[in-house]
Formats: sequence, structure tokens, C-alpha cells
Amino acid sequence: MFFARPVAHVVIQEASTTQQKPMAINLEKGQSLEIGLKKVGIQLSWDAAETGQEFDLDASAFMLGKNKKLPDDSLLVFYNNERSGDGAVESSGDDTSGDDDGETLTVDFSRVDNRVNEILIVVTIHDCEVRKQTFGQVRNSKIRIYDAINSEDICQYELDEDFSTETALEFGTLVRKGRSWEFEAIGSGFEGGLEYLVSKYG
Repeated sequence: MFFARPVAHVVIQEASTTQQKPMAINLEKGQSLEIGLKKVGIQLSWDAAETGQEFDLDASAFMLGKNKKLPDDSLLVFYNNERSGDGAVESSGDDTSGDDDGETLTVDFSRVDNRVNEILIVVTIHDCEVRKQTFGQVRNSKIRIYDAINSEDICQYELDEDFSTETALEFGTLVRKGRSWEFEAIGSGFEGGLEYLVSKYG
């Protein structure tokens, strides 16, 4: 997989009572960090451009095997399947506002199916073709990753590119690294919405 910048390797471990709390990290495209936690939340937020239209962005998770495919359909978490078959990934449900309490995916690493090698986090625009909407009309799209046990921020990744025709974005991926996981910031856009990504990874 090609990244625009060299990978920055940062390790986030569970905080003890004697350790200083980790500060949130602002990731850039191509950077990654190791996450030594049991459970994380991944929260999506955005601002719609001043067009008078409502934008409904949906966060989804593709739980992929080493072959970059879904081992089975239950491991795709989206608005019509809010909990993965193994119970590891769960969606907070659809949110159309994009405010600071927007859609959240919760990941419990202890429950991830052994066939899963990575958890790809994607964002798509609902009814993009009908509404003629693209990510070029959305501002300040970002995801925030936090410790789901104590709500402490780990990192955030904000898109800084103008995706003028794209309707689906691969924000980043959680990759299994032995007994731990690593988040990699991707920031790649595609046309075709969620349907394209389903055909790519299904």
C-alpha cells in the first residue's frame, strides 16, 4: 500500500495510575500509530458546505482477511448491520448532523474474529447520486479515536484534500500486529459510494 509520507511509529498503551496520560496525536496521511488498548471508539464528524442541503455521512467498517476480502457478510458493519457477527465492532447508528456527537464505531479487539487481519474504516455519503453530492461539498471531515474504557483521546485524523468527485472515502485502517493493533491513516477517495466498496471488498 502506497503512502505519501513516511510512516511515523507511535505506541499508545493503557495508562496506569503512575503513568502520565497520553496526549492526543494529530495524524497526517500515511502516518500510523500502535494502539495497545482493549477497546476503542472511532467517531466521525463533519461540516456541510453552505449549500442549504443536508448531508448524511455514514461510517462503516469492513473487517478484512489477509486477502483484503470480507470472510463473510456479517463482518461488514454499516447502517443496515450495526453489529458485526463476532460482536467486536458496533455502530452507534445513523447520525445526520455531523456534530461532535456524530456516528461512532466501537471496536473491542478481544472479540475480533481470528480470520480478520484488518478493520477498514470508510465513510460514504447516503443517497449521493440522488442528491448529487460529493465530498467536495463537505468541510472539516475527521475521525477521532479514543479509549472506549476511559474516553481519553488517542488521536484524530482530518482530511485536508478536496475530493471534488468522490463519494466514498477510506479514512484509515486498524491492522493486526501480533497481539496488538495499529491504526494507519489512508485518506483515499473513490466514486461509486458504499456500493463500490462492497464490490471491491465483498
